[in-house]
Amino acid sequence: MSNRDARISEILHDLGARFLSLNGNKSSLLTVTRVELTRDEKCATIFFTVFPEQFEKTALEFAKRKRGEFKEFVKENSKLGRIPLLDFEIDSGEKNRQRIDDLLNEDKA
Repeated sequence: MSNRDARISEILHDLGARFLSLNGNKSSLLTVTRVELTRDEKCATIFFTVFPEQFEKTALEFAKRKRGEFKEFVKENSKLGRIPLLDFEIDSGEKNRQRIDDLLNEDKA
């Protein structure tokens, strides 16, 4: 990943977290975990986790519905020249990592 890609990802990570925090309904905690940017920088996926987990489907539907507003938020709050096509996804990799940690901690107890 180039320095430019890393900066764009960092900016989108920060703005994604702020946007979800400002626009969420406060019934669940949405945490941005990572951003994947395509090589050509035309598409970016913001991955996030939801707590409690039973609100994942609702939170994902909310985030996908707000993609247009998020793009405007990025335009207004960053100096990115070209805004990539933005999407949101649940970070199942992070969920799996947390589950492994839980299982390992159970073995130690």
